Amino acid sequence: MYQKFGKRFLDILLSACGILVLSPVYLLVALAIKIDDPGPVFFRQKRVGLHKSHFQILKFRTMKMETPRDVPTHLLENPEQYITRMGKFLRKTSLDELPQLFNVLNGTMSIVGPRPALPREVELYTEEQKQRMYVTPGLTCYWQIQPKRNSLSFEKWLELDLKYIEERSLLVDWKIMFGTISAVLHMEGE
Repeated sequence: MYQKFGKRFLDILLSACGILVLSPVYLLVALAIKIDDPGPVFFRQKRVGLHKSHFQILKFRTMKMETPRDVPTHLLENPEQYITRMGKFLRKTSLDELPQLFNVLNGTMSIVGPRPALPREVELYTEEQKQRMYVTPGLTCYWQIQPKRNSLSFEKWLELDLKYIEERSLLVDWKIMFGTISAVLHMEGE
């Protein structure tokens, strides 16, 4: 019952409240991004969602305008040169993810679920890993609350997503949400 109706209701309620309450933060971050590096405030990227549908994920922009397009940060040569000063702070605090509350509100994402994959990542999935395509991707997940999350391998990340799919429930979702709040407050981001 929770997966079918309660989860979506909770997503709408929490994302709408989050957008409303955090609107001053959105405004301050937008101004800081514009001052730090002129250009768009938001970064949009194609991701794979429920049933392999594609959607545009929304984030605050953390990279300079001259950064090569559609190259993941970890694949850039000397990626630090492309991250703005504000971008470093946004990544460390995970505040760059806040605009995804709009993705949650419109239903392309959930508050909790496997992180939305890039199309090229989906091509690497095993049959078991393709289960991720049958669950709405989330703003946060088990990966987000792991110590030293950015040093986890792609395989470990997928393993944690499969663990979530197997265990998902209201209790697990609350555990991940509170773990995410703790991780953000302790600046355990990138």
